[in-house]
Amino acid sequence: MTTREITVTVNGRDRTATVEARRTLADFLREDLGLTGTHLGCEHGVCGACTVMLDGEAARSCLQLAVQVDGHEITTVEGLAKDGVLHPVQQALRESNAFQCGFCTPGFVMSIYSMIAEGSRPESRTQIRRELSGNTCRCTGYQQIIDGVERALAAGTAAAGATETEH
Repeated sequence: MTTREITVTVNGRDRTATVEARRTLADFLREDLGLTGTHLGCEHGVCGACTVMLDGEAARSCLQLAVQVDGHEITTVEGLAKDGVLHPVQQALRESNAFQCGFCTPGFVMSIYSMIAEGSRPESRTQIRRELSGNTCRCTGYQQIIDGVERALAAGTAAAGATETEH
């Protein structure tokens, strides 16, 4: 078994660990760091449940090896809330009753956070659906999720999302 020591910044904190060369970023986050908000669904990068921010951009953690992110910055869903206060994206989705079982929630939150932080301003529900097409929810039918995105955009979370990606 080949191992390598890596150091990554996760949710603003430097973390050093020795990992197997074949360990995925998702498994590293969940099993080694205890950040279980990153979910594994398809393990093929299709469902979006494992979405995290890698150096400020959305990335599928099931498709990345932990050794590939050595020296990089990761933000997980656990890193969005500050001092027990939900991030505006999380709050908007909560107020819209956007999720049922919760399995897809972290991936959607991170994808929406990324969309807003990158300056995307979809002007219609169709455009929002297109922006989120890489995420799968098997429970809601997406209506409340789209409502939450509209609420987040209307609340002006663009500024909050952009500043928080710049630790």
